[in-house]
Formats: sequence, C-alpha cells, structure tokens
Amino acid sequence: MERHPRLNFPVFRFRVTADGARHRIWDTVRGRWLVLTPEEWVRAHVLRYLTACAGVPGALIRGEYPVSLNGQPQRADVVVCTRDGQPWLLVECKAPEVEVLRPVLDQAVRYNSVLGARYVWITNGLTHYCYRLSPGGDYEPMDCLPGPDEMAALTAR
Repeated sequence: MERHPRLNFPVFRFRVTADGARHRIWDTVRGRWLVLTPEEWVRAHVLRYLTACAGVPGALIRGEYPVSLNGQPQRADVVVCTRDGQPWLLVECKAPEVEVLRPVLDQAVRYNSVLGARYVWITNGLTHYCYRLSPGGDYEPMDCLPGPDEMAALTAR
C-alpha cells in the first residue's frame, strides 16, 4: 500500500483489489467492496483493531451508522453496540492528513447527542483520542480505549 501511510495500529492484512486506477478494500462489517480512500484506510484499521485486538464480535459493530441531526441524515463512521442494540462506542475516523482537533470531537459529540454511547473515539489513524461520557454529560479524556474488562462486559450483555 504505497499510497496509504503506515498508521498507529498493529500491522493488519487487508483484501485490496485494483479496479482500474481505483483501489477497493473489502469491508468485513458491511460485507462489500469500498473505494479505498484515506479515510476508509483508517476505518478499516479501526474495524480490524476492534475485532482482532479488542475482541469485539463483528456482529456488534456497525459501519456508517445512521444519525439524524435536526432532521438531516448523517452517518457515524463506526458504532459498537451492546448485545441489546444500544450504542456503546462511537468512532469518528478522519484521513491521516486531517488533524484531530476540537472540530472533530465536536462532530462526534453532535452525533453522540443522538446516540448516547458511553465512549467516543476520534482518530486519523496516527493520533487517537478516547473520551468517556460522564453521568453529568461531560466528556472525560481517557488514556486509552476501554480495557479488556469493559470489552468483556460489553459482549456479556
């Protein structure tokens, strides 16, 4: 993948094919080929990290999760749901060249105002920030993603 940078994730292998000048990547969550944009490269890494490293069952992960904001259809990049279908983790992915600044968090928080996930993760594949939604409605920064115990609790629900 010469045109896609090495990201701050473990090394993963992906199914990639060339369609003329465009490359496509297989999305295991949505079960289809997608145009391999820089943002899709990051999203593929997030999905693989969640399943291969964090142990989240693929059946609990939703890509391009619909969110309606003020009557306007939007889509959250990745949402991990509990077994009863409630959003638990919202992930907002950006291309590696996009800085993960306050506007990215603001976008994720807007989506989460509708979804109510306990955790929000924003990433450009190089820089990652994770937040926990407190009972008071504030977003508290975390040092890392939810740990194995919290992930195990997710899958036990």
